[in-house]
Amino acid sequence: MNVLKPRQPVPALEVDTLDGSWSLADQTPENFMMIVFYRGLHCPICTKYINELDRLSDDFAEIGVQTLALSGDTRERAEQARQDWELSNLMVGYGISVEQAREWGLHRSAGRGKTSIGIEEPAEFSEPGLFIVRPDHTLYWSQISTMPFARPHFREVIGSLKFALEKDYPARGELS
Repeated sequence: MNVLKPRQPVPALEVDTLDGSWSLADQTPENFMMIVFYRGLHCPICTKYINELDRLSDDFAEIGVQTLALSGDTRERAEQARQDWELSNLMVGYGISVEQAREWGLHRSAGRGKTSIGIEEPAEFSEPGLFIVRPDHTLYWSQISTMPFARPHFREVIGSLKFALEKDYPARGELS
């Protein structure tokens, strides 16, 4: 598993989204690009989490942060998530590969049948990760997890990024 370091370039990322192809190399955010890896349609916690991100996407845009949510789901499952979770503002990516998950340092899990919401887990999937990337494609902030719960709250992320921008706060955790 790869460990990304702040102030260092992040891996290249090209994915399919429900709105077409997306490449990190083509993104030019005012302040940051926020990439949120979620477990997939099967995850009841992702439902609430990604829905919160969808509701707050305009608040992120106001502070110059572009957002992308993506998973290893198939296009069909990503479309179902968009519909079932009532996502209307968020760019939703799908089909991340095992190699991409490893490059970004995500933990992987094996499927264990149906979840509490009655949806079958894929054979393999990535656990959550949140990455804040500067316009020069270096890592500013990351949070990865081995579990579906206890993720950063997006309202707190907005407040933290506002503070970081106001104070020109440097990326931390850069030492090996």
